[in-house]
Amino acid sequence: MAEASRRNRTHEWSDPDQLARATRKMSGEEYYTAWKGGDSVPPIAATLGFNLMDFGEGRVEIGCTPEEFHYSPYGMLHGGLAATLLDTATGCAIHTQLPAGTGYATLNLTVSYLRPITVETGPVRCLGTVSSIGSRVAVADAVLVDGRDRRLAQATATCLIIQPDRDG
Repeated sequence: MAEASRRNRTHEWSDPDQLARATRKMSGEEYYTAWKGGDSVPPIAATLGFNLMDFGEGRVEIGCTPEEFHYSPYGMLHGGLAATLLDTATGCAIHTQLPAGTGYATLNLTVSYLRPITVETGPVRCLGTVSSIGSRVAVADAVLVDGRDRRLAQATATCLIIQPDRDG
């Protein structure tokens, strides 16, 4: 590959251990308020360019602008980025309903890709909503849309609810 065609990108992220310790002391609502204010930004969000646009009980909206560094070798956004946005939105929607000290982990994520995404797509939004939440398992859905609200991808996630006092 010719040197002139190479690109360069740098970014910063917060210490994940410090963030995890702080997050465990916050309810989901407190955490997303901090993130939206520019604090407590997850390293994955800083790395991939996600921003928290809005949230409420059982819902989140996360934005991202497709960039060249998100591309697969085929000249379009890598499906892993879309899956990561969908996974983030479903998990975060669940987290909005959790008390301090309670976490979650994705058990299953089912993704359907509906349209190709490129830099020409422009900014995208991923909307996650909780469909069911219990003491051990929660289910959430997410849809990834473009600026014209065209559906680009969608997913359903099943998450394990983790309570340190119960789950060690």
